Amino acid sequence: MQLWVGLGNPGPQHAMQRHNVGFMAVDAIGEVHGFSPPKKAFHGWVQEGRIGSEKLLLLKPGTYMNESGRSVGEAMRFYKLTPADVTLFHDELDLAPFKVKVKTGGGAAGHNGLRSTDQHIGNDYRRVRLGIGHPGHKDRVTGYVLGNYAKAEIEDLSDMLGAVAAEAEWLARGDDVRFMNEVARRLQRD
Repeated sequence: MQLWVGLGNPGPQHAMQRHNVGFMAVDAIGEVHGFSPPKKAFHGWVQEGRIGSEKLLLLKPGTYMNESGRSVGEAMRFYKLTPADVTLFHDELDLAPFKVKVKTGGGAAGHNGLRSTDQHIGNDYRRVRLGIGHPGHKDRVTGYVLGNYAKAEIEDLSDMLGAVAAEAEWLARGDDVRFMNEVARRLQRD
């Protein structure tokens, strides 16, 4: 079993913020692959399903971003998983908007959701980094990540989320490079 976690902040006021793109990604995966309806568990919401032959649990922590590791750790321990079984989907300032990269391990780079997860399970888990771009100056970062996507960005956001969901089987199989390549191929613009 794999645990795929979308990072975000709960509540409708945060639904379209850049910081919530991790929530959006697991929602898209659950919808495209016919996962069970969400139910409350582990201080969040979980959905069960399969992608190919892999059994997956999708988790959206119901805590705020800086406490999300508590939810991740609880679910991981309950299912007797290791950090290697965990994949986090999160917003990434250091990637161009709507670019998708995967890596295992690494630092938190100031991301409170990653920092919290590191504190609860260590940092040896896979991360799907969903690019949101950088506002240009560090003083503008908080307002930017907590800001909503602009209307002009919604089509690109939808395309990225659709590509991530459509190619999720490669991620489930552990073929991170193929996943990144197939997502990038889908997002190529003419």
